[in-house]
Amino acid sequence: MSAPAVNRPGPGVFSATRARIANRTLRTDRWWLSPLRVNLGLDAFIIYATIRSFWGSGYWVDKYHYLTPFYSPCISASCVPGSSHLGVWLPEFPRWIPLGALVLPFLLCFRLTCYYYRKAYYRAFWQSPTACAVPEPRAHYTGETRFPLIMQNSHRYFFYAAFALAMLNTYDAFAALHSDDGPGGFGFGLGNIVLFANVAMLWAYTGGCHSCRHVFGGRINHFSKHPVRYWFWTKISWFNGRHQQFAWITLGTLAFTDFYIWMVSSGVITDLRFVG
Repeated sequence: MSAPAVNRPGPGVFSATRARIANRTLRTDRWWLSPLRVNLGLDAFIIYATIRSFWGSGYWVDKYHYLTPFYSPCISASCVPGSSHLGVWLPEFPRWIPLGALVLPFLLCFRLTCYYYRKAYYRAFWQSPTACAVPEPRAHYTGETRFPLIMQNSHRYFFYAAFALAMLNTYDAFAALHSDDGPGGFGFGLGNIVLFANVAMLWAYTGGCHSCRHVFGGRINHFSKHPVRYWFWTKISWFNGRHQQFAWITLGTLAFTDFYIWMVSSGVITDLRFVG
């Protein structure tokens, strides 16, 4: 004889026709391991990025023009001399406002509304659900139809901001090819490789975004009439299929790039120079 049904409203496992099963799930594998890794990985990056954003120093190497992406663009009068590639637009910031405050909200919103990151933190933090065949610990589900989750639909707009910031980071990487001691003012070191590697991964992640894919081919009914856009769409689709991998890789390259510049700026390590 089957167990009596659960007589309470709700969707899925909380529906009235659901059998009363004491176990949360009948899965026997370590289904909790993946969301745990995601939780720890995102926590580690958030803690590091928050500390470094408010650190206020170690973000600029004047001799080699290295600027960490966490502080770009540095357009406040609080920025150290030479680090304001785009000029000084704003007055000095109070200590409690990070120098990258102009761009950090856009970067944060782009990542928060990203399709992959939504899946990642929905499972790891909100348990919505934690894993397949594992019910979430709430009886009602409204998806992204109500505030605040309805704001997730703004991802397409934050993509344009992320695209502009990727261009800015690319500019910073090329600006770092200047060296006071290099021939003709040119210089190249390990820090340049770090900066360009980070930029390449940022483009792979940003360019593989679902919104970017839609921009190039989302509204085309006949690809044969738009061969150039179709070519871009196919390339973007390749990166889009690996969006999860690049999402994590860029967290690593961003943190490592910032850490490397921090260490060089603080004199803890010396940049390995190949030219200049």
